Amino acid sequence: MERKRQTSVQGKLAEDYAVKLLTKNGYKVIDRNFRSKFGEIDIIAIKDEYLVFVEVKARWSTKFGKPEEAVTTSKLWKIGRTGEYYSLLHPDLPKKLRIDVIALEIEGNNIVDSRIITVD
Repeated sequence: MERKRQTSVQGKLAEDYAVKLLTKNGYKVIDRNFRSKFGEIDIIAIKDEYLVFVEVKARWSTKFGKPEEAVTTSKLWKIGRTGEYYSLLHPDLPKKLRIDVIALEIEGNNIVDSRIITVD
């Protein structure tokens, strides 16, 4: 149970940092942690004329690879389906949809590398 609590605290810290990174890069964050029967989206934002669905991946070690390598084809499909559903629920938002990944590499309590990667 303690491991799960620590992971959720770390996940929230990573998402909070990701929101700051997105805002700094001109994104307007409009929602967080949207869930549906299709899946979950960490952050939903608007950038230029796009409704952007953001997956946040953080790694405290690169022993198992870079954070973005953990975003599988299956995960992208689920985000896409969930994003389409979100778009249907919010017809006033931009019609162009895309998925971005925020990759965070963390050592101790410091972000040592952060990237915004546009998937589609």
